[in-house]
Amino acid sequence: MQGYNCIAVLHPDGERWLMCKRLKDPYKGLYNLVGGKIEEGEEHLSAAYRELFEETALTREDIEIVRLMSFDYPLDNCYVEIYAGRLSEEKEVSGDENKLEWLPLSENFFDMKRFAGEGNIGHIYEILKLHPEI
Repeated sequence: MQGYNCIAVLHPDGERWLMCKRLKDPYKGLYNLVGGKIEEGEEHLSAAYRELFEETALTREDIEIVRLMSFDYPLDNCYVEIYAGRLSEEKEVSGDENKLEWLPLSENFFDMKRFAGEGNIGHIYEILKLHPEI
């Protein structure tokens, strides 16, 4: 079963989170959380930090992430682990894979015409709100 991760990066002000605008399918043109594929034999938290660095240039020194939840898709033979954390201080983000943007948390993340994941981003945000310690 193939594993993937998504990382919810909260801005230090607590009012925004980092999203990428996808440049390729799946979900081309839609906003998504940053993340990617877990390589075979790779420790899952290490994979999340690797993807975070590859897509944003953020490191373990910039942010502590914790596993928030998982989605299991047995018919597609894959799963997605969701990690979340808040930057300790404002940092510049950069990446070559997708356009990065800080979006306000007041957005309707259930809007499937703007956001990837068939409503999962909205669900992730609702669960994240239950954990203000992050």
